[in-house]
This record gives sequence, C-alpha cells and structure tokens, in this order.
Amino acid sequence: MSMIQHAENRAAPQSGRPPGDFVARLDHLGTLRFAGEDAEAFLQGQLSCDVTGVSLRSSTFGAYCSAKGRMLATFLLWRDADSFAMALSRDLVAPVRKHISRFVLRSRVEVSDANESIVLVGAAGVQAERALTGTGSGAGASLRLRDGRLLLALPAAEAGGILRGLELADAGRWRWLDIRAGFPLITAATQDQFVPQMANLELIGGVSFEKGCYTGQEIVARTQHLGRVKRRMFLANVPASAQAGDPLYSDDLGDQASGTVLNAEASPEGGYDLLAVIQTASRDRSSVRLRARDGPVLRFLPLPYTVA
Repeated sequence: MSMIQHAENRAAPQSGRPPGDFVARLDHLGTLRFAGEDAEAFLQGQLSCDVTGVSLRSSTFGAYCSAKGRMLATFLLWRDADSFAMALSRDLVAPVRKHISRFVLRSRVEVSDANESIVLVGAAGVQAERALTGTGSGAGASLRLRDGRLLLALPAAEAGGILRGLELADAGRWRWLDIRAGFPLITAATQDQFVPQMANLELIGGVSFEKGCYTGQEIVARTQHLGRVKRRMFLANVPASAQAGDPLYSDDLGDQASGTVLNAEASPEGGYDLLAVIQTASRDRSSVRLRARDGPVLRFLPLPYTVA
C-alpha cells in the first residue's frame, strides 16, 4: 500500500480525541478521478490549491469555486500513478463532476465518478492503523492527514477482504475529529455560499496565492489582499442537536443571521461540536445562538491553528 504523506503535515495534535482507536468506512465521502495527459494542467486552472506541488508522496486540501469565488466543494486531492483523485462530500460528486466537466473542452482529461471503484476508510490511533495496514494488501493509497489520522483509498474489489474481521466504528467519530481538527467539508447544504478564507482553507494549505489563474481566483485573491476577513470559521459546542446549514443569530444583529453551521456532530463530551462561519464582530462581542435569537448559546473552543 503506497503511503502518501500530506504536504502540510507536521506535528500531530492529539487533543480532543476520544478514548480508543477505531476504523471506519467513510461513506459520507465520495471520489472523483481525473485521468489523461492534461489532467494536471486542467486542475491547476480550476482548483484553489497548487496541483503541481502534489507528488506521489503528498496530498493537499483545496476548494473548487464558482466564478464568484464561492466554494462549490472542499476536498482532499492526491495523485496516483496516472491520474488524480479527489475526496469530497458524497452528495456533491455528481453535481461537481457535471459542473467541472463543462470546462474540459479540448483538454485531454476524463472526469469520472470513482465511487464504484474506490472505498474510503479512516483509521484513528496507532492500534487501528496497525490493524488496517497489517492486512498485507499492497493496493490503494494511504493519506496521512495533518492531525495524524490515516485515510485509505482502497480498491473496491479488495476492500471487503481488507476490512473483514475488523470492528468498524460509526463514521460520525471520524467526522467529529474532522471538526475538532478544523477541516471544513462543504456539502449540498452549504454549497456556493462562502469564499475559501471564510472556512480557513488558506490556513490548512488549501489555497495557493502564488499559482496562476483558476476559477474564482480574482475574488479569492482580492479577499486576501483586503486583510481581515469579516466572516471566519470557528469551532464551538452547543447543548442541542445541530446540522449543516443551520442559521446562527447574535444579539448585536437582531433578526439578521450572523452565521451558518458548516459541519456538526455529536460530541463524546456532550452536546454537539460544530464548525460555523460567523461574523467575527459577533463572535467577539456578542452571544451567538443556534437557529433562533433565543436559541441555545454556542460555547467557543480553540482550533488547532490560529485564526486571524
């Protein structure tokens, strides 16, 4: 099994991890494959990340944006021997494939849905990683994330045998660790609403400001050059159930929503943890509430990286 080390991975923060190791099928994610001799150049002109910097031993977060710079998807991108693969929210695989295929034109690129050929599996913890990688399979790709977890892209034909005998956890545990790590996942509920900086994507290596033009680049670059972003993604806990797309309200804005939940998952520590894009002024000066002006109050938690 080939090991692909995330290009931005450094020390692996361990705070917020529930006790015990686990392995989970990540069926909330799907995969697109980009094959053909022009795949690298094509993706470089479409995605926010530096595709040319992705080698056979690296991967990167990134965003696919509209012409207005709004994120149509966030993803993890890696390179295989003869193609690129992109893991994104499963409910966006078909619409993103349709949208991005419109720009292929005469480029020698084939964009395909790889959900039938690739199974995504996550391992958290040393023992889980050993159990999963000790099966003897040499197929697939293994991606080391910034927080130390392992994401494996297994050939569907072999996944059943590799996973047989392993006790699989609910993928909610993986999604919760994504939230605690500050990894935003755009879904159908939040598509086409936010520029990458609002979801802190440039802070996790998902935006290149040195590469050439790509779809939405002008808006993304202008946002960066203006300085402080008025809306940012924060980590919080709330004593109630929450889901992507839920509105947030704060005392300083009255009936006007001050934010939106990007991702939410039940926390083993109680309540729901969530990533939410919020007006920074409301986050700094006011109580922020879920779904209504008199809704439950968010308790903000530190992210593992600094938000300006």
